[in-house]
Amino acid sequence: MNLEPKRIFQEYKDCYNFKNSIGSKGIYEQSRINERFYTGDQWYGVSGANDRPLVRHNIVKRIGEYKMSQIVSNPFSVHFDAEGVPSCTNGKYIKKLTKDSDFHFKGKKTVDEINIVLKALSQYHSGTAERVGFDRLCSRAIKNAYISGTGIIYTYWDPDVKTGLYMGKNSDIEITGDIKCEVLKVEDLYFADGYLENVQSQPFIIISSLVSADYVKLEAKKYGADQRQLDAIKPDSFGKVQLLTKLYKEYNADGQVTVKCVKVTEDVTVRKSFDTRLRLYPLSVFRWEERNNLAYGDTEVTYLIPNQIAINRMITANVWSSVTMGMPIMVVNGDTVNTDITNEPGQVIKIYGSNEDVAGAVKYITPPDCLRDFGTAVENLIQNTLVQSGANEVALGDSRPDNASALENMYSAATLPIKLIKGRFYSFVEEISRIWADFWVTQYGERKIRISDKSGNWYMPFDAERYKNLYLNAKVDVEDTATYTVSERIEILNTLYDKGLINANQFLERIPKGMLSNTEELFDQNQSERNESDDRV
Repeated sequence: MNLEPKRIFQEYKDCYNFKNSIGSKGIYEQSRINERFYTGDQWYGVSGANDRPLVRHNIVKRIGEYKMSQIVSNPFSVHFDAEGVPSCTNGKYIKKLTKDSDFHFKGKKTVDEINIVLKALSQYHSGTAERVGFDRLCSRAIKNAYISGTGIIYTYWDPDVKTGLYMGKNSDIEITGDIKCEVLKVEDLYFADGYLENVQSQPFIIISSLVSADYVKLEAKKYGADQRQLDAIKPDSFGKVQLLTKLYKEYNADGQVTVKCVKVTEDVTVRKSFDTRLRLYPLSVFRWEERNNLAYGDTEVTYLIPNQIAINRMITANVWSSVTMGMPIMVVNGDTVNTDITNEPGQVIKIYGSNEDVAGAVKYITPPDCLRDFGTAVENLIQNTLVQSGANEVALGDSRPDNASALENMYSAATLPIKLIKGRFYSFVEEISRIWADFWVTQYGERKIRISDKSGNWYMPFDAERYKNLYLNAKVDVEDTATYTVSERIEILNTLYDKGLINANQFLERIPKGMLSNTEELFDQNQSERNESDDRV
């Protein structure tokens, strides 16, 4: 494979031209237009109308915010399993792991061991998600997908992350390095085959970024660049350099696929090709709308814009009509009136001459009146646009149902179109989770991973080499909070508790999050009281 900077930049330009050919305006220009309409800059380029009120009724943002909030409305968790390994365990090692810090799995792997590790990784996933700000990253990726059609999260290894862990006989060697995540815009990502939907099947992927020239030179020097190469790194007027990161797959000596990476500017190799040891491209793509045989997604914003323009124009015309009716244009006979006209209410205008001169001195031009049903036409256009986009009055909370059952039925019907988008989002999260697991089993080496569960925080010894050949799957488990209200869920828990089907701890574990503070403290106190009671018996 040719990894010369000129060759990689040519591949980048070819991918750029392909993206620029998608749609009538290309991905880049269409994304810029869509973002302006989303933020409210919907009269961009209109001139000569500064004397008129240019009204905005932003349905693009209203629809987007409703749908984005629906996508992330249900809490979810991620669980791992391994292909070919039964999901069962007697959990005999759990107490051993929490009490013996020197315990390690040894010998041949057992089903129990693998399932314990998988359960630990599922719990470790939530801690990693909190550390990297996963909720915030997902919200940004979803917003990018709504505006441009494609949301991307890129996971990479940061060797400088502090883990707080140490190794060695005297525990004096600090363990550093962990994963980080970044949201990329569709303008920054380039697939080798723009017609191939499966990201992991791409021959190569290029990530483009504008980086400080000083940073690029430091990295190039770190990886062996000489002074001539450093001088060839030319910054733009803002001190930036375009850096291309190319990812591609190769088969290593044992027949396993591995992801390799090279970083270049247009003229200089910043870092020569190196083995990341990953098996998966560390990129996950969320497409708002999927397009057949196309790597990039589509967005409904593009097709909402004509309606948005029509709505803005109609409302503006209606407002301007009301203004001109209330303050019509005044025509003054300059030969008769020699006083300054301010058009202030109650102004006295002195006119010298006959009655005819007075009658013809000042007149008002009656503006054309809008159609009586003009306002109704505007409202119908707004409502039809919202309904066709799946954001009707029920979904937006503007309806008034007769009873709770009617509300539930109406809400379920209103949110049904969102389920397809939510399904794509959960697949997106599962792909990210598989990528994280790939990092864990290829980059972690021997270290302890932090687990948080009902027993508290503890560290489980983890040997990445021991589990790197497992084929790990990730599954998103979604909590359906929309079906029952908080009060209904509490009522169900009360019924189960009164009938003895659950105990106090199980009750506390299932109380909706945020309803009570310090639930873990209540749980621990209750557990202590139960243990004391057991000791007395």
